[in-house]
Amino acid sequence: MKADAEAFLDKYLRETSSLEIAANLAQWKAANTGKKEDFDESAKTSLALRTYHSNAEDFRRLQRLVKAASGELKPADARSLQLAELSYRRNQLSPAMLEKMVSLSSEIERLFSTFRGELNGKRCSNNELLEMLREEKDSNRRQQAWDALKQVGAVVAPKLIELARIRNEAARTLGFKNYWEMSVCLQEHEPAQLLRTFDELETLTSEPFRRMKAQLDKEVAERLGVGPDALMPWHYDNPFFQSAPPSRAIDLDEFYSGKTAEDIVGIAKRFYADIDLPIDEVLRRSDLFEREGKDQHAFCTSIDRSGDVRTLCNIKPTAEWMDTMLHEQGHAVYDLYIDRGLPFNVREPAHIFTTEAVAMLMGALAKTPSWMTAYAGADPSRVRQVAQAIVEQRRREQLIFARWTMVMLHFEKALYENPEQDLNTLWWDQVERIQQLKRPPQRNLPDWAAKPHFTIAPVYYHNYMLGELFAAQLRHTLAKMAGHQGPTHELSFNGRRDFGDYLKKRVFAPGSAKPWPEFVREATGEPLTARYFADEVK
Repeated sequence: MKADAEAFLDKYLRETSSLEIAANLAQWKAANTGKKEDFDESAKTSLALRTYHSNAEDFRRLQRLVKAASGELKPADARSLQLAELSYRRNQLSPAMLEKMVSLSSEIERLFSTFRGELNGKRCSNNELLEMLREEKDSNRRQQAWDALKQVGAVVAPKLIELARIRNEAARTLGFKNYWEMSVCLQEHEPAQLLRTFDELETLTSEPFRRMKAQLDKEVAERLGVGPDALMPWHYDNPFFQSAPPSRAIDLDEFYSGKTAEDIVGIAKRFYADIDLPIDEVLRRSDLFEREGKDQHAFCTSIDRSGDVRTLCNIKPTAEWMDTMLHEQGHAVYDLYIDRGLPFNVREPAHIFTTEAVAMLMGALAKTPSWMTAYAGADPSRVRQVAQAIVEQRRREQLIFARWTMVMLHFEKALYENPEQDLNTLWWDQVERIQQLKRPPQRNLPDWAAKPHFTIAPVYYHNYMLGELFAAQLRHTLAKMAGHQGPTHELSFNGRRDFGDYLKKRVFAPGSAKPWPEFVREATGEPLTARYFADEVK
């Protein structure tokens, strides 16, 4: 059985690595061109990889090998078998079912990539409309920009509902109640425990969020010249209220607006070099600036799990894009330093939330006083003057993002439990209860569908929040390592090559060689906990 398992793995890893590299290259090209033929090719290569894992005979053989041979294999090979079984299990579908899902998903991605909202007869990019929400003070014009950002929802909603039906059908074929349950289980989460974690998080952050939002609303109302009771969703700078507007005391863009997009890249490059995590090769392969037809968002991809790591961004000289640049390069260095001696399918982060944690750990530095002085060239006296406001803004970001992830978790769970229900009303029910935003009167539009994650990263948002929890836990660990006294927002990363060394050895190198609960305990000395996140936002 040991020899049979090793032979299976040898063939499996050789063939799937070839298919995955082809799919990654095609997806990268499509995201950069926006051309239908490139999205068609991306769908084709993605389908080929999923079809490979749909072989029922290979799956049955693999299940026998996992049971009979895992104890005889090297630990990395045994884990490789387990991960292969997960990949096969999620793809035990008919070729026709796989093709329907991949084709429809690719079509929705293309619509998102090429769609431009229309405002007063002019087609506008997301960045242009978001800039209006940051700068415009007239409520009517803000509402128009907000509406334009939501227009894509009406275009893609019918396709998203159809995709949800197809995904549910696929999940039931594999023995799950629905696609949400299947996705959570195949991410190696236990559904009930995940919901308990979020219930606890909601309880812990409820009062701090209420106090924070009351103060925030006063500031927003004063800045825009409206009464606090008249505030509507378009009065906040983010169309989904997933990030905080600039505070009354400090607009963090002050520290970045005089720079160029190229400066933002240079700042990130210098910082990562200083902590001994150089990103030169990543930047050489990346596509970082706006272009017509190109995907308007940001992501990182490891093409071959052997060093070809790339990031896509649309950088502007803003605090948010500085955060995003550091965030995506956090994903990149994680991928770069995974032990390449591990089997191909083990050469990935311990979990999707652990790579999000590293990305969030790095992205948060863009809004950290000591880092802004050292790397963004912020005036030290000005930073000292507004340091408390900067810290409060970061706390707001954490609290607002926590509530946003709760909306996504509960809405997406309900979406897959019943795609036929009144999703437009359900969306605003969740938003009102959790985010404490007012529902626009008589509005019955699929605003929820304007969020691309329902297509490109379904049943994923909970991992962003788990990433925030783990990021806080990593900050606590690094603070202990540095002998830091005081709150972790005062922990300096500047020139800390020992931090880079810790991350390379304890976080990046292990890859997914162990299930994530064991990995977290070994990396930080304790299980994943919400305690450190709660300490940061109380």
